[in-house]
Amino acid sequence: MDEEYDCIVLGTGLKECILSGLLSVSGKKVLHIDRNKYYGGESASITPLEDLFTKFGFQSTTLEDYGRSRDWNVDLIPKFLMANGQLVKLLVHTGVTRYLEFKSVEGSYVYKGGKIFKVPADEKEALASSLMGIFEKRRFRSFLLFVQDFKADDPKTWKNGIDPKRTTAAQLYETFGLDKDTADFTGHALALYRDDDYLGQPCLDLIQRIQLYSESLARYGKSPYLYPLYGLGELPQGFARLSAIYGGTYMLDKPVDEIIMENGRVVGVRSGNEIARCKQVYCDPSYVPDRVKKVGQVIRCICLLNHPIPNTKDALSCQIIIPQKQVGRKSDIYVSLVSYTHQVAAKGWFIASVSTTVETSNPQTEIKPGIDLLGPIMHKFVSVSDVYKPTDSGTESQIFISESFDATTHFETTCLDVLDIFRRGTGENFDFSKVKHDLGDEDN
Repeated sequence: MDEEYDCIVLGTGLKECILSGLLSVSGKKVLHIDRNKYYGGESASITPLEDLFTKFGFQSTTLEDYGRSRDWNVDLIPKFLMANGQLVKLLVHTGVTRYLEFKSVEGSYVYKGGKIFKVPADEKEALASSLMGIFEKRRFRSFLLFVQDFKADDPKTWKNGIDPKRTTAAQLYETFGLDKDTADFTGHALALYRDDDYLGQPCLDLIQRIQLYSESLARYGKSPYLYPLYGLGELPQGFARLSAIYGGTYMLDKPVDEIIMENGRVVGVRSGNEIARCKQVYCDPSYVPDRVKKVGQVIRCICLLNHPIPNTKDALSCQIIIPQKQVGRKSDIYVSLVSYTHQVAAKGWFIASVSTTVETSNPQTEIKPGIDLLGPIMHKFVSVSDVYKPTDSGTESQIFISESFDATTHFETTCLDVLDIFRRGTGENFDFSKVKHDLGDEDN
C-alpha cells in the first residue's frame, strides 16, 4: 500500500465504483479501499436471506417458508435504470454491459384518488387511459405531440409562443389547458420530479425529462425502466472490474484510520501503519463526517410478498409513484417491485419497496399509502437513513464527497451526482471517447 496514486477512492457504494471506473478509464492511477468485506456499501444487495433478517435484528431460524435462502438477493436501496438514461449510457460506453444482464420492468403506474393507473406515455395510451376524461385526453395528447416534436435548437418547433428558457413549466401546462391532476402525474410520474419546485422554473428541463421517459419507453415497450438480473449489487462490481482492467487496485476489508492533510489539502490515506499517498480522495459521506451536513432523512421499507401487487395486471415488476399532492405531502412516495424472474427471490416470491423523504416525527405513517397498495405482506424491514451532502465542492481540500442516496426509485439523480463530482475533481466533463470500445459487445 505504500505507493503514490493519483486518486484514492474510499467505499464501494455504486457512486464510488462508477467514479473509480471513470477515473481509471481517464488514465488516473487509482487505489480503491473499503472497510467492508463486500461491494455496494449502503446500496449493497444482501444474500443469503438469513443475512437480511440478521441485519434488521430479526431471528432467522424459521425461513423454510421463503424457499431457498441463497436464491434471495435483496437490494437495500432499490432503484431502476431509465433505458435511455445516464447510467445505461455510462454502462454501454464503458463496456460494463458485458458483465451484466438486464430485464425490462413490466409496468409504470401512478396513484390518483386512492387507485393506481398505468402511466400513459404516448398519444395512443393517452387516448385509452382511464386517468383522464375525454376532453382532457385530447389536450394531453396535444401536449405530448408538442413535446415529441420539440427541439431545443430549432425555434420552429417552439409552438404556441413557448420559449423554453422563459416560459415556466406551470405556464406550459396552462398553454395546453391541462388540469392540476394531469400536471401532477406528468411532473411526477413522467418527468420524475420529487416535488413541485419545478413549476416555477423554465420548462426546457420538463420537456427534456418527458422526452427521456418516452425515448426510454420506446426501447423496450412495457416501461422505461430496466433492472439487472441478480440485483443492483452487480453494478458496483461491474465498474470495479472496469477499473481493474484499466489498472485500478482494489482492497476490501481494509480499515481507513486517517485521511492525511497538509496545508489544507489531502496528501494520503492511512490504514494502521501503512500510508498510501495521493493527490485526491473520492469518498462517501461516512468516511468524512466532519465535511458533510445532514439535510434530511429517507425512510425505506422492504417487503417480502408471495404475490404481485394488486391492480397491476399481475406484473412481475413495476414502479408506482404516489405524487405528493394526492396524499397531502411535500414529497412523493415511491413503490418498486421486483421478483423471482430477476433472480433476486425464491420461486414465486416478490420484493416490494416503499420509500419517501421523511417529513414528520413518525416516518412509518408517511409510507402507509404505499404499504396499503401491496396487499398481504409476509415480512417487512424498515430503515430510516440520514441524507448527507458535502459542505463544500472539494476543490480546496481535493476531497470529493458523494451525496447520500435519495428516496427515488431510479438512478438519474445518482448519475448527475457522479458526473458532477468527476467534473469537480478533474476540471472537465467525462469524455466518453477515451473509452476503448473493445471491452465487449455494446449491444449486449
